[in-house]
Amino acid sequence: MVLVTGGTGLVGSHLLLELVRSGTKVRAIYRTEHKLAQVKKTFSYYTADPQAVFDKIEWIQADILDIPALEIAFIDIHYVYHAAALISFDPNDFDTLRKINVEGTANIVNLCVAYKVKKLCYVSTIGTIGRSLPNKKATEENEWTAQRTNVYALTKYAAEMEVWRGSQENLEVVIVNPGVILGPGFWETGSGKFFKAANKGSKYYPPGGTGFVTVADVVRIMIGLLKSDIVQERFILVADNLTFKDILTRIALAMKKKPPVKELKIWQLKIGRYLDILNNVLAGNERRITKNTIYSLQHTKVYSNAKIKAALDFEFEDLENTIQLCAEHFISDR
Repeated sequence: MVLVTGGTGLVGSHLLLELVRSGTKVRAIYRTEHKLAQVKKTFSYYTADPQAVFDKIEWIQADILDIPALEIAFIDIHYVYHAAALISFDPNDFDTLRKINVEGTANIVNLCVAYKVKKLCYVSTIGTIGRSLPNKKATEENEWTAQRTNVYALTKYAAEMEVWRGSQENLEVVIVNPGVILGPGFWETGSGKFFKAANKGSKYYPPGGTGFVTVADVVRIMIGLLKSDIVQERFILVADNLTFKDILTRIALAMKKKPPVKELKIWQLKIGRYLDILNNVLAGNERRITKNTIYSLQHTKVYSNAKIKAALDFEFEDLENTIQLCAEHFISDR
């Protein structure tokens, strides 16, 4: 049997759909009932009977910080996909990020070892890939540094260390490092914010760019890696390196909105950072612009996908189809 953590998220819900379709016996953990509705909603994008898919999953209410509940979830488990994480770039959330992303991953690794799980696939982020040099693509071998790194990436890197620690205890592991994941349904987080921005018809776009990949490709690679003989390796998952202007333009056009035409200047971002701090102090809203945010926008990284393409003889799908799919469902959901 396969266990999926983070099954109520973007990657997890799409992973569950594909596992059920392939006839895999699967168990998933969830924290709260209301998140299960989003899973059914995601299934509805791809099937006329989402409830039928949902009912084939064995759901167990648990938290990755709740070891007794996790022990129940691990009974008779042979393979684990660990996709559960807290995503936040707010420095004020660092302690919570560390607890969920690092301690939670340590719990999963410890139980994998204790229950003699055959293989673990961990979903990390390209934020833990070392920075690329000018005119060169970053690879899995780039040296990583904590300097000018956001709090989310700091905790995901520490979580990776827990996974590698498990590999030293005879646990077979693979790690995937996806770029920004494009997929429908989760409009308040991740790539969903790009669609919200495009829908508002914003004239501005941030400088810089990053790597992008579809959720379908991420899921296909995760399943492929777990079925393969590949162990103790990590893989960058990026289909294309795009500027933020490019991705926002593509999304805007798919939504029949005017694309952005003005680049946000660094001085504007710096002013925005001070306003963001004030908003956080006075209203308690989440921080969105930090020093590290501005630094990353000034120092764009580009990523190589050569390793995963060679390992699985894999070809990434065109982003356009998924952008169009997301645009249609965003409009429909709204």
